Amino acid sequence: MAVTLVPLGPTDVQVTPLAFGTWAQGDGPFWGYGARHGPAEAVDVFTAALDGGVRFFDSAEVYGHGESERILGALARRAGVPLALATKFAPLAGRGGVGAFPGALGGSLRRLGVRRVDLYLAHWADRAEAPIEALMGAFAGAVRRGLVRAVGVSNFTAAELREAHAALARHGVPLAAQQVRYSALDRAPERDGVLDACRELGVTLLAYSPLAQGVLAGAYTVERPPPGPRAALPAFAPERLRAAAPLVALLRAIGAAHGGRGPEQAALNWLRAKPGVIPVVGATSGEQARRCAASLEWSLTPDEVARVDALSASLDALVPPG
Repeated sequence: MAVTLVPLGPTDVQVTPLAFGTWAQGDGPFWGYGARHGPAEAVDVFTAALDGGVRFFDSAEVYGHGESERILGALARRAGVPLALATKFAPLAGRGGVGAFPGALGGSLRRLGVRRVDLYLAHWADRAEAPIEALMGAFAGAVRRGLVRAVGVSNFTAAELREAHAALARHGVPLAAQQVRYSALDRAPERDGVLDACRELGVTLLAYSPLAQGVLAGAYTVERPPPGPRAALPAFAPERLRAAAPLVALLRAIGAAHGGRGPEQAALNWLRAKPGVIPVVGATSGEQARRCAASLEWSLTPDEVARVDALSASLDALVPPG
């Protein structure tokens, strides 16, 4: 399926308006990789995403201690089509701050099997470990050396985002993306100034957990929580699941009205209707990936967007963040 590409912020990097995140591929303790799903499912997810027209994949060095990058790199080399790959630098405590940047980037490039990564993000801000000015200087240097095409940040506040943007600008490098949690069940970026800052600065907002870790796909209820350690997370507290039920029902009804589509597609398309926003969705099976990728085949009407907006806003203050 051919999908129209969109620019990543003010850069020449073109991506699909939906990305697949690969945290679940390679991570055993949290996502059950190697127990509940494994290499065969990773291939199925990747293949279904490609078949659905997705050409943008996101990873990080801390996902599975690098295993996610290795899996993504191996699959990408067999894809046969151009892809945009993203990964992240982790300013872990005691790691050495900005001094660890060259080795970390080199490790990610080796695991991905590429000479240059399309998008490299700071996974979170830690002013003590890696001051933003110095960290963005390291990112800009990687761009100059041809190792990174575009620079992004993740989990930065609006103020930190603006500081990173300004620091990069002093090196003549644009800030392409900010990756934060954002869904119809968690609209914090609209309240905390992050979305406004992204739009003002021309930065693409990459929305992770766009399905609230499966809640908006209707996968989990009070009677059917997720397996493993995720069940203990606030995202799956009984009060949160009960509060989310009317929103899931609305998304299910909207999807059904578009030829029997699922609630996960309606949730992803609600985000895609927001200017400058690209959802980054995860999957652990080919069927999940196929359903999510199929969201690119249709869009919500303005009235449907407004209905989700209204119900979502009424729930947002009641439902603790996932």
